[in-house]
Amino acid sequence: MILLPRNLSAWIDLTVHLVVILVLIGLLFQYNWLLSFAAFVLWVLLIFFTYDRCKARSNDFENYCKNVVGSFNETILYALKNLPQAILIINKDGRMEWCNKRTRDYADKNPETGMLIDEFWQGLINEKIFLTDGDYIFQSGEKYFHVRHILLRPKENLPQLIALYVQDVTAHEKLKIEYINSRTVISYVQIDNYDEIMQGLTEAEKNSLMLNVNEILDAWINSLSGFIRKVSDDLYVVVLERCKIDKAIAEKFDVLDKMRQLSSKNKIPVTLSMGVSIADKHSSEVSMTEMGVEAQTGLDLALGRGGDQVAMKIDGKSLFFGGKARAVEKHTRVKARVVANAIRESIENADEIFIMGHHNEDFDALGAAVGVSVMARRLKKPVHIVLSDMNDGIDKLVEIMKDKPEYEEIFVKSSDVVTGSSITPLLFIVDTHIPHLVAAPKLLEMINHVIVIDHHRRSENFIKNPLMVYLEPSSSSTCELVTELLMYFDDDMKISKLDATAIYSGIVVDTKHFAIQTGSRTFDAASYLRRSGADPVIVRDLFKSDYETTVALAQAKARSEYFEGGLIISYIDKVIPNVQVIASQAADSLLTVENVRMSIVCFQLKPDIVGVSARSTGELNVQVIMENFGGGGHQNVAGAQIKNKNLFDIKDQLVAVARKFISESDSK
Repeated sequence: MILLPRNLSAWIDLTVHLVVILVLIGLLFQYNWLLSFAAFVLWVLLIFFTYDRCKARSNDFENYCKNVVGSFNETILYALKNLPQAILIINKDGRMEWCNKRTRDYADKNPETGMLIDEFWQGLINEKIFLTDGDYIFQSGEKYFHVRHILLRPKENLPQLIALYVQDVTAHEKLKIEYINSRTVISYVQIDNYDEIMQGLTEAEKNSLMLNVNEILDAWINSLSGFIRKVSDDLYVVVLERCKIDKAIAEKFDVLDKMRQLSSKNKIPVTLSMGVSIADKHSSEVSMTEMGVEAQTGLDLALGRGGDQVAMKIDGKSLFFGGKARAVEKHTRVKARVVANAIRESIENADEIFIMGHHNEDFDALGAAVGVSVMARRLKKPVHIVLSDMNDGIDKLVEIMKDKPEYEEIFVKSSDVVTGSSITPLLFIVDTHIPHLVAAPKLLEMINHVIVIDHHRRSENFIKNPLMVYLEPSSSSTCELVTELLMYFDDDMKISKLDATAIYSGIVVDTKHFAIQTGSRTFDAASYLRRSGADPVIVRDLFKSDYETTVALAQAKARSEYFEGGLIISYIDKVIPNVQVIASQAADSLLTVENVRMSIVCFQLKPDIVGVSARSTGELNVQVIMENFGGGGHQNVAGAQIKNKNLFDIKDQLVAVARKFISESDSK
């Protein structure tokens, strides 16, 4: 079938040439018959020669087809079986249909047709191979393999198959790992409560304490084969290899726990904060300057979250370790005085002031906003408090204030705010520092000069390029911070009774009536507000709830479940009015149960959103737990909102994460 068309075509071409030659010989015969006869003899000989050559070539081609083309399938099969690369054909169920000889050399045990891949080669396949063509690398024992998977597209009515081409790349991968492990790591290590632990100590006691601190740090760095150098009284620079920081991560930076066991004469434990910068494994051009800046940023983030923790980025993802110690209250208000003076100057240079808290404001956010508005009104600046569309929890206080002449046009809805007439507007963000949580995100984008006042532990997601940040995680509430600023804002500062009551209500709410996260400065701030006319009776009336809320709260408490270790958890599985407030109150109430150290209430905020409200007595850090679910907050008060998840699935996950955290904390 192959020979006939090829040789037939060649013979036809040659016949055309022979006929043309014969015609020319005939013409020659008209002029010289002797010469034409000789030419005819040569023509006959040429026919025999041509025929013989065509036959010889046909025989050669036939032999070629028999020897090569005829055994082509056998040749391919031999190559497939003996290539230095494993080749497997599997079906959509992950069962092997065929494999070559090399597969048996790579696999954990001898494969057989119909076996599940995991039965003879763990880790070879994953779910992605059933979707499209691609490749990946996996580890099996001490070896690494590169897998190229291709979807085979058979004819109709035939099952879908997948081809896997597997190659041993152990040498290359080990070289990559060696390169990654040798990358440089720079860390700033700071004693974050140096001034507090040294207060009241003699020189001998200070030297003895610092000797113990240095011994612990030296022992830790020596175990990691690193380098440490002290650059100031409370700051160290550490240089390590990447593989050593991985060891520290595996140990969960136990140096923090060892350091916390040290305490000074005043019984304050020593705590460390670290910012770690790891050279990007994908880039060889990262400079030491860039790493130093990243390490300092990490340290600032760790300190902003309350200290006693490590902050770092690995592959673009922020990680935090530690954060178990309670943030230490600062004994002096020097920073408050400096910040108050800076805020006064900023307000004087602005022509209009805007203030907003977080979405769905609580009394701390509203009270802090009112406090800042007092400063603006003191300097006779136009001021607006921007409220979100969802603020049912504070509506009583807002309605009371709207009836007073001094608050006319101060409260505006986020959808109604405009800044077109302002040349130099100034925006205050209170009780939050996360951009997407503010009452009016568009307003944040419109105003360049922003001042942040907050008491929550610093999150990775922070407002970009603020003019000023006053963030104190040791403070009970944002209202406490604003009260201290009012003390130093003006020597003749006068606060109205209603202003003082609004600010006082924020402190009462966040401290749970002065029961948690309360220090001496909290009571000083409360005393200042009481002297200014804050009325506890009005505050008590603000917190009264209606009958429906009381019933819903009782139901949430009745559903609670206690777990060993001090965890209690409940849920609200229906979308009801004021559900967020009810969940918060339920979490607060459950925390008063004997032996409970952590309370969590998950609730159906919207049909597609599950909310979580978490509380702690102070022994456990609920903020760390909420960060696992994309939330955050304070050590004792935190929350989260999870989209497109089932409430009961979230509840089970909360129990698992919280119990693991409690177990790890108690084992230290």
